[in-house]
Amino acid sequence: MSGDQVQNPLQLAEWLSVLETRHSKEIDMGLDRVSRVKKQLGLQFSCPVIMVAGTNGKGSTCAMLESILMQAGYRVGLYSKPHFLDFNERARINGVPLDDAAFVAVFNQVEAARGDISLTYFEFTTLAICLLLAQAPLDVVILEVGLGGRLDAVNVIDADVAIVTSVDIDHVDYLGDTREKIGWEKAGIFRTGKVAICSDPHAPQSLIDYAVEIGADLRLFGRDFNYNGDKQQWNFAGREQRRNALAYPSLRGANQLLNASAVLAALESLRLQLPVGAQEVRTGLVMVELPGRFQVMPGRPTVVLDVAHNPHAAAALAQNLDNMGFHAYTYAVFGSMLDKDIAGVIAHLRDKVDHWCVCDLPLPRAASAAHLAQEVVKAGVVLDQDHSLQNFSSPEDAYAYALSKAGENDRIVVFGSFLSVAGVMRARRAAT
Repeated sequence: MSGDQVQNPLQLAEWLSVLETRHSKEIDMGLDRVSRVKKQLGLQFSCPVIMVAGTNGKGSTCAMLESILMQAGYRVGLYSKPHFLDFNERARINGVPLDDAAFVAVFNQVEAARGDISLTYFEFTTLAICLLLAQAPLDVVILEVGLGGRLDAVNVIDADVAIVTSVDIDHVDYLGDTREKIGWEKAGIFRTGKVAICSDPHAPQSLIDYAVEIGADLRLFGRDFNYNGDKQQWNFAGREQRRNALAYPSLRGANQLLNASAVLAALESLRLQLPVGAQEVRTGLVMVELPGRFQVMPGRPTVVLDVAHNPHAAAALAQNLDNMGFHAYTYAVFGSMLDKDIAGVIAHLRDKVDHWCVCDLPLPRAASAAHLAQEVVKAGVVLDQDHSLQNFSSPEDAYAYALSKAGENDRIVVFGSFLSVAGVMRARRAAT
């Protein structure tokens, strides 16, 4: 049925409810349908577009770009995903999420343009948010890729600068089961004659070959840009630009300088269109915020929120936990999608956790708490008076249990799916 034959929803919540069930598949790879609706919409940007893909580090990279460019006085549009508590988090201008009315207006435009073309939730909302940002008076737009790159709906947009942050094993059913296969998929966001950046220290050869084949201006970490530093400050060196005595990003984690280096490499490539001063870079790095990425909450016991949901991210989380100092016991609130490498995630954190609180999540494709518990046992976790394993029906229940048991010198680490972190965020918000 075409969009103009029925009454469109009047509220954002109603629209989202419709979109969640309309298409036959939650994920339906391919750009043909999205490209056709994009053409109908006449969707195009009149300002520079930076696109960010990668297995991990996308959100941090986007947040740093946004923060620095805002400090430089530019009007910045950002599309990021998924959201934690409110859909509106997915689109913001100068750090402020758009209101419901703005979303409803562009949803109506996409609905009118799509005709009989069926779009997934992600495809529909991606087109709507891109349209919303394209219609705003912006100086620069930052777009975060969802899954992969080549066939992700965001890739219907041609980016002036494309960044691939890291390449590791994830979403194997869609992207392949090797770094070379996945690297090729992520390189699909590169464009002929445009800047293509990869901040993975071991860029897959497939990514390099693809960039060369299409004639992209490829800039690799370790070859075209790099960093060095000490405990107080760090320095960036690019092809044509050096930045010295930089403050460390306020985002915690071992990989943030790799992400920050990609950010500065992107800004270097755009220095004629979007010049940014040294002080604006320093301030932007210090001011940047990003929920759910090794986010240490105030108060005791220590609570850490991290959306580590694959082995690469879990390894980084384990390293970051080691750097935190002594905690008597660590409680883990862990929920995951079933298609993730659950055993690989647990392997990195097995020796960091004393008490496992595994939980169900409110999605059909989520792993059950019982399944997660089996994986914890299979990983060789020994259960005794100082080590336990409990199943819960939700992240909120798991967190409440951990909070009731943890002492002031303990810590609670919430990780896995975005839904795990979002559930605990909701519980904390309700408690304030």
